[in-house]
Amino acid sequence: MQYRSFGAIDLRPSALGFGAMRLPQLADGVDAPPSPYGRIDVETANAMLRRAVEAGVNYVDTAYPYHDGASERWLGQALRVVARDLCGPGDAGLAELRSRLKVATKLPMWKLESHDDCERYFSEQLERLQLDAVDFYLLHGLRAGSVAKLREYGVLEWAEKALADGRIGHLGFSFHDQYPVFEEVVDATDLWELCQIQYNYMDEEFQAGTRGLEHAASKGLGVIVMEPLRGGRLSRRPPEAVAALWAAANARRAAAGEAPRTPVEWALQWVWSHSDVSFLLSGMSSMEQLEENLACADRVAINVQTEDEIDTYRRVRDVYLAASPIDCTNCRYCLPCPSGVAIPEVLGLYNDAIIYDGGPAAARFAYGWLPEPQRAESCTRCHDCEALCPQQIAIPDWLEKIRAFLAVDE
Repeated sequence: MQYRSFGAIDLRPSALGFGAMRLPQLADGVDAPPSPYGRIDVETANAMLRRAVEAGVNYVDTAYPYHDGASERWLGQALRVVARDLCGPGDAGLAELRSRLKVATKLPMWKLESHDDCERYFSEQLERLQLDAVDFYLLHGLRAGSVAKLREYGVLEWAEKALADGRIGHLGFSFHDQYPVFEEVVDATDLWELCQIQYNYMDEEFQAGTRGLEHAASKGLGVIVMEPLRGGRLSRRPPEAVAALWAAANARRAAAGEAPRTPVEWALQWVWSHSDVSFLLSGMSSMEQLEENLACADRVAINVQTEDEIDTYRRVRDVYLAASPIDCTNCRYCLPCPSGVAIPEVLGLYNDAIIYDGGPAAARFAYGWLPEPQRAESCTRCHDCEALCPQQIAIPDWLEKIRAFLAVDE
């Protein structure tokens, strides 16, 4: 396992972090007994965390809503199982594991309705995790309006007290919006020590993007990358044109005496090649995925992409984008929508479902993270957006189609 720097934080994090959002689940048709862990395959998930720690992974990330609230409860028991197996029984074994494995979870910002909710949710999370403190606490999914909410509910004042009394080791945030909002959030307080952004070779200019990565790093923040495989989309069997590009790149690597890469490794190494990235999180659902990611993490290299590799990534990105059914360039001229629809984001979810041949399931999951007023259902067909769109996209028609595509019964 290779280790990297983490902004101004005194920790050398493993290049690969263990994400607990996509844990293995019991197979369809297998009845899940009443359990606080829902449909999580606890035995397999425990074995995966144990293997990750053995391989040198030293950061595990969960959040209040993951697996419908079961992820934090799973991690609470898993820490004790892994501690017993690797470090010995009882509190001494758990203490040794906690010195090796840092725990992160997140405050569900969208649920806050008062200042007191900060403490209420945090206390519930500590109870789920069976811990007195967490190493890293992130404010979950910050976006437009979040800074105002932080101030209205005194969230940062609460967090500062939790930092002072040691229940939180380091404070950060995860982010899901556009770059100007990211800059506003980063600059809102000096309490931030880390942030978590979506970043991969398809998303250099999406959400925080490269500008956000560089801005956060310039402020001394550690930067964690989530969705390095775009929710698993970049790990699927690629279209023939993309497969041909990877094959040609691997042939050139072979000629230079270098090992070939799978599409997964091409994607992960792109993220790791950026020196401002502290580490990446991977939400692994099987032992096989974990082993592949661990092997990739042993081959991390920084700032060593050749011009040929940079060109290959660009051409792969172009092939994927050419498959987009909606010719949206995310110029955002269609905004603001009078009804509040997040038009570029909704169109992008549909494009992703088609580009990566993932069907509606993954799109529905991401769609659920959008506040209800921002979804396609809010469209009143006023056609203001259509008149403003430089690409002359029939936006209301597409929104109606997307609404049907994402319907649960479809």
